[in-house]
Amino acid sequence: MFNIIRTDSENADFQSLVLLLDAYLEVINGESHSFFNQYNQINVLKNTIVLYDADKPIACGAIKQYETGVMEVKRMYVLNEYRGKGVAQIILSELEKWAAELGNHTCILETARTMTSAVSLYGKSGYEVIPNYGQYKNVAVSICFKKVLNNLKHP
Repeated sequence: MFNIIRTDSENADFQSLVLLLDAYLEVINGESHSFFNQYNQINVLKNTIVLYDADKPIACGAIKQYETGVMEVKRMYVLNEYRGKGVAQIILSELEKWAAELGNHTCILETARTMTSAVSLYGKSGYEVIPNYGQYKNVAVSICFKKVLNNLKHP
């Protein structure tokens, strides 16, 4: 049975999962890791979640205010042995629910085109590809997504 807690970036389990995420991304991103890493600092994240299998932290994610009404999904990670079991979908759904509860109408996110399982997850979860935003505007390896929450009609 999975249990989700809402917390912030001070949570030790969230921090330990993010260390694993960063090590994973360093391998995936290679030379471009330092570019992406500068935008992935966790010291300012007020809205993070950790998913547990019994007492074991197995996955995490965060949302960060991007602009009024829009939250950016950040720091999603699932331990390798739990991948392919719907855990990432649970994390993403909880982040979207929290974003809506906070009065937001849209979630956006960025991932690497090479992370095909993430790209597939976002597509299956109702996210649409959008032009790269912010710091990802001219980054060819990035792909950005947007999802309108709660079936609300917003631009």
